[in-house]
Amino acid sequence: MMGPIHFITDRYATMPVVDQALAAARGGADIVQFRDKVATDAEFSETAKVLLAVLTPLGVRLIINDRIDVACQIGADGLHMGQGDGDVERCRALLGPGKLLGLSIENADQLQAVSPGVDYFGVGPVRATATKPGHAPPIGFEGLGHIISQTRIPCVAIGGLGQGDLGKLRALGAAGVAIVSAISRAADPQQATRELLNEWNRS
Repeated sequence: MMGPIHFITDRYATMPVVDQALAAARGGADIVQFRDKVATDAEFSETAKVLLAVLTPLGVRLIINDRIDVACQIGADGLHMGQGDGDVERCRALLGPGKLLGLSIENADQLQAVSPGVDYFGVGPVRATATKPGHAPPIGFEGLGHIISQTRIPCVAIGGLGQGDLGKLRALGAAGVAIVSAISRAADPQQATRELLNEWNRS
């Protein structure tokens, strides 16, 4: 089972990545996705090892973005893949049982080509977001709801989301929300995470 608040690290926030992750974990996020598109494999791997070491004692799972080799090397809790980031069946086999495998879904047509073995979808972007340049066109809440209605696989909404959105996401049937800026660039990331979790639980 996955909790509703997934935090995705933000390379461009003022707080270091490990500190961001710890703040989100202490605020109630139960999954941290480590995303860094520009770090070398060596840099990425070293940070991932630290994240795993500090998050595991808190019961928070570390998901690696895109880099299957790093996920396997450090024994991460899972992998998140974008469209075109590799073969889903191969990554499922490499990860082995008991690990989470997520896949980004940008439109309903992509649901038709999903291979077995995906545990959850990251669906969006719901809104435009500056944290991922070159992202697909925003699908809005209507598009999100349509995708959720077309699959039984849990859908985690992503893209420009934050406080005030979680009730609507839950009403649409989302399994959770993936957050970047609303946590990483908050004055108090731990408190921001706690407030997001409370908003979800109240809705």
